[in-house]
Amino acid sequence: MLMPLLRNCIPKPISKIRARFSTASSIAGRKSYKLFSLGDFSLCEGATLRDAKLAYKTYGSLNAQGDNAIVYPTWFSGRHWDNEWLIGSGMGLDPSKYFIIVPNMLGNGLSTSPSNSAPPYDKARFPNVRVQDNVRAQHKLVTEEFGIQTLKLVLGWSMGAGQTFQWAVSYPKMVERILPFCGSARTSPHNQVFLEGVKAALASDDAFQSGWYNQLPTKGLRAAARVYAGWGFSQAFYWNETWRELGFSSLEDFLVGYWEGFFLDDRDPNNLLAMLWTWKNGNVGLTPGFDGSLERALASIQAKAIVMPAEKDLYFPPEDEEYETSFMPNAKLRIIPGVWGHLAGSGLNPVDAKFIDDAVKELLNS
Repeated sequence: MLMPLLRNCIPKPISKIRARFSTASSIAGRKSYKLFSLGDFSLCEGATLRDAKLAYKTYGSLNAQGDNAIVYPTWFSGRHWDNEWLIGSGMGLDPSKYFIIVPNMLGNGLSTSPSNSAPPYDKARFPNVRVQDNVRAQHKLVTEEFGIQTLKLVLGWSMGAGQTFQWAVSYPKMVERILPFCGSARTSPHNQVFLEGVKAALASDDAFQSGWYNQLPTKGLRAAARVYAGWGFSQAFYWNETWRELGFSSLEDFLVGYWEGFFLDDRDPNNLLAMLWTWKNGNVGLTPGFDGSLERALASIQAKAIVMPAEKDLYFPPEDEEYETSFMPNAKLRIIPGVWGHLAGSGLNPVDAKFIDDAVKELLNS
């Protein structure tokens, strides 16, 4: 028996879905960002990225007081333009009011990554990067490039949420508010198991050659897409054939048209594996001073917070975030309802997008 549809969703034309991972969209987005020089950037795991670069884009203007800045990090495989659905006139992230900085993660193909690094730290030799490294790089950008001393808000989806938690732990006096959605402060063992499946799929292609490929191993990317498809959306999403609301004509059409199309949109396997390591090893308890204690790290957060898991997220279930939020002194837990699972935070569904935007407005006005 099929689970009844939990709520209606406004259909989104398939052309708009495809535009999110079209070549033309990617090229346009790539031309409009800046690079901040990190210099020789030493990582938590011991390696040093020489002449490292952090790609970023800004929206709006920094005011004279320098107190209207917001940081909105990217997510696993995401680039800055993938965050733009939550930025706009009349929205919580309104560029006419706020200076919004979207930094690209190390390893995402725009910032220093396996695909654009010079030997010897290129391709499969790219060093392991922690969430703490990403946030430390972003802090250098925010303070050295813009002279910002306080942040009105840090927010993000998925791995962006992990970076949001890390910002609040690493720089508690600087961050006034946080809104992590569909993400966690520590990657759970179950989540790690999922990531091992993605890793195995990417490496299974004969063309992968242990990461030393010269031609893109597309079979591995398509296999990774199939692994992801079973986790990104909920069981109820598939029971109810909610993918039809995105314009797909069959389940197979959705698996190929959406998921394989997503992974084939200029996504390099070595880049994905670098970010996968970062995700798998996420844990704010590893921040210096907390001796590996997640709970102590969360208790140190001073920022006012709304923590927003999705009701049926298979990666970051509400129970995990209920536990984490219980240690945060100024936090509320607010669950995104419905069947969209982890992708509730991606901007695909206008109902969920409004739910998140309303929370942004509430937090900024508090």
